[in-house]
Amino acid sequence: MSLSQPANVDRTLLEARQLARLQLGLQRILPFNVFYAQRYAHIVDTLTMESLAELKRLPLITKYELGADQELHRPFGRNLTYPLSNYIHLHETSATTGRPLKVFDTQESWDWWADCWLTVYEGAGVTRDDIIYLATQFGPAIGFWSAYEGARRLGALTIAGGGLDSLQRLLAMRDVGATVLVCTPGYALRLAEVAQEYGFDLGTIPMRITLHSGEPGASVPATRQRIEEVWHARAYDHAGMTEVGAYGFSCAEQSGIHINESEFIPEIVSCSTGGPAQPGEVGELILTNLGRWGYPALRYRTGDLVRHGGYSCPCGRSFLFLSGGVLGRTDDMLIVRGVNLYPSMLESVLRGFVEVREYRVIVTQAGTLDELQIQVECPPGLVVSIQKELHTSLGLRVPVEAVEAGSLPRFEDKARRVEDRRPRATFQAR
Repeated sequence: MSLSQPANVDRTLLEARQLARLQLGLQRILPFNVFYAQRYAHIVDTLTMESLAELKRLPLITKYELGADQELHRPFGRNLTYPLSNYIHLHETSATTGRPLKVFDTQESWDWWADCWLTVYEGAGVTRDDIIYLATQFGPAIGFWSAYEGARRLGALTIAGGGLDSLQRLLAMRDVGATVLVCTPGYALRLAEVAQEYGFDLGTIPMRITLHSGEPGASVPATRQRIEEVWHARAYDHAGMTEVGAYGFSCAEQSGIHINESEFIPEIVSCSTGGPAQPGEVGELILTNLGRWGYPALRYRTGDLVRHGGYSCPCGRSFLFLSGGVLGRTDDMLIVRGVNLYPSMLESVLRGFVEVREYRVIVTQAGTLDELQIQVECPPGLVVSIQKELHTSLGLRVPVEAVEAGSLPRFEDKARRVEDRRPRATFQAR
């Protein structure tokens, strides 16, 4: 459903459409997709799928299972509904938690990806009159390619910035008059840092919208505010995964992410009860996509931690809302002196100080407890203020060390600001 149609959809009608598409999808998948046919073998004979409630009878699927299947059945695994000649795209996950997972698309599902990205662009107010600059690298990751296909579907002039350094990208954006920037939130700030280093005036770029993913930053108020201040543009978040699709988009309210329920069936499993999350609760997002039958994701554990925000928004949309966007990953959580902590919570505090250019979180272990140390590129005199704010906001006393400007790593794609130095790594940065 295009966002040009009425945004406040009737949920009974929406769920009926979801069910009809799911039924058709299962008819296509189960006879030919060996992975899912074997995974569902014990229930398929009794599976009528007469309501969405029956979806919960299907077992959850994890990235580990898909990866293990590809290891066992090399090179591509068995989650392929069609012969290999039917597929036109092969992409890989970023491999931040292990071996890259190979993911395939047919022409049909690639068109579906473009439609999902069209919803992302429209949610942020991007139009065909904009000039979109993709400040991302080329390669097997799906981010650039899907964003480009969505921009083509929108009909906007699009420029690829792969293969250029940061200064060259700034010059290119100025020369073409780019009005929309697509990149990670951390890289948007890095571009602003490079502009300052070279005396480049960001005001010469007529930017009005920046669009971000890969990190929670664009839904962290302090980070979003900083991006908007340096770029003089409105910053929007969105969410997607190679295995699942571009599932979430921001609206003009900029306070979180809507699930595109026209193309995905979402569930949130409560972290506290293990059952369905209620409004206000935090849990893991489970997704079933409805347009990628060649490489399906049915009840897929995304690993994304989200807060159930209900089904209403001042923008008028009634899709499931995730307050604050993606809060972190299920494997992100640290327990520091009894406090459950996610990296996005630290970012929210640190980005509130305009003097902070970059930071790194070092995780060590004292007995069974996680310990933190934070290195920050900032004036040494700011350390005490940062420590006080961390204690006030998070209830933790965290050692903070001021380090020389430019000494910490910079990232163009997903940032890895958490360095795990525990004897046995239990945390994986996204």
